[in-house]
Amino acid sequence: MSFGGLVFLLVLVGLVIAIVVTYNKLVGLRQRSEEAWSDIDVQLKRRTDLVPNLVETVKGYAAHERGTLDQVVRARGAAMAAQTPEARAQAENQLTGALRQLFALAESYPDLKANQSFRELQASLGAIEETIQSSRRYYNAVVRDLNTTVDSFPSNQIALFFRFAKRTYFELDRPEDRQVPRVSFGS
Repeated sequence: MSFGGLVFLLVLVGLVIAIVVTYNKLVGLRQRSEEAWSDIDVQLKRRTDLVPNLVETVKGYAAHERGTLDQVVRARGAAMAAQTPEARAQAENQLTGALRQLFALAESYPDLKANQSFRELQASLGAIEETIQSSRRYYNAVVRDLNTTVDSFPSNQIALFFRFAKRTYFELDRPEDRQVPRVSFGS
């Protein structure tokens, strides 16, 4: 074998190795993003499972606040029916808004705020929200890595050839959810 043939063979082997390594990296990132979404999905299911108990508890104290309760129930139904991560994120944002209204409503009922079941449900929901936030950060980090690899050269060529697609971030939809709360210690 000539020197030129040996160099060509080494370049070809190097290229094949680079393609295999990049392909495996893309597969790993896709799997991690699916796993991360699954973790979020489990926590979102736990949250939606708490909603009926929360609504029933509030209903006993604020039955005439039917509009808010119905909105929470509708938002829960939409969240449970959503199939894709993008649709689920949008539905969960609506559910979060409805739950905020429900908790704001609860502020008007001191007996409800003092109710042990309500406080336990509120605490459980708070713990789940923290887990969702942590899971969402991890998911978005994995999606960022996947999307960067899908967009970067030369891995974008391999991603295109093997049909690796970018994923959507799990984000807040409403601008007011992005604003830092205003804290004032004065009058």
